Amino acid sequence: MRELESKSGYAPANGIKLYYEIFGTGKPLVLIHGGGSSGFSDFEETVKRLYDRYQLILIDLQNHGRSEHRTSDESFEQDAKDILAILDFLSVEKASFFGFSNGATTVLKFATMYPNKVEKLVAASGNTKREGLLDGFFESMEASTIHDMPPFLKENFMKLNPDPEKFRNMYEKDSQRMINFEDFDIESLKGLTCPVFLIGGDQDVVKATHLADMQRQIPHARLLILPANHGNYMMADFNGEVNTKLIDFTMQQIQQFLESK
Repeated sequence: MRELESKSGYAPANGIKLYYEIFGTGKPLVLIHGGGSSGFSDFEETVKRLYDRYQLILIDLQNHGRSEHRTSDESFEQDAKDILAILDFLSVEKASFFGFSNGATTVLKFATMYPNKVEKLVAASGNTKREGLLDGFFESMEASTIHDMPPFLKENFMKLNPDPEKFRNMYEKDSQRMINFEDFDIESLKGLTCPVFLIGGDQDVVKATHLADMQRQIPHARLLILPANHGNYMMADFNGEVNTKLIDFTMQQIQQFLESK
């Protein structure tokens, strides 16, 4: 990967400091990572492809990456409030958003809370209802332990924040948020006014039928289902392998969505 210039720092966000990185120039596109991950880890392939077209703002959410931790429970509402605080700190009045997995759920929540801040929204492998996830997902979450955390997520966390107790805090907060997930109010989705691009894989953790339901509920939504699993259409798979052609196609579709009238 060619060396891409960036600037980074910490922004105050409701009592803690969150880490951010900014790549490129142009219209702002805020990138929100999934559970257990961090900004650049989830969006490295995105940065490579969209660096020359947008100002890419990557945020490590609470308890993740290089950001500070809270002892209170995680919520998508709190993450939305934290994102708003960072945008205010960076003097970003309005932006487009691209979230993956929990990050997609977060940006959908953000759009329902702060509609005037959102230009366009890309939600990749996000869910808004418990029944939208694969059958058995919640039972599996309740039965899992920290030792079941995918190795690449643990390695990434410890590289950025080599503190075992912080890793445990992140795992416990993420797990409990998903175990206790509450459905979105359908009316809040029906009230979205920004264009929304929903993306998922045909072998994703999120059911394709759920994404199709969301597409019908959200007024200005488009839907793309790819021959993929949970995220390998935009990043390396669980084995670290990158499907370049598939990711190229995904990013072309996202760029077309963001730049369409």
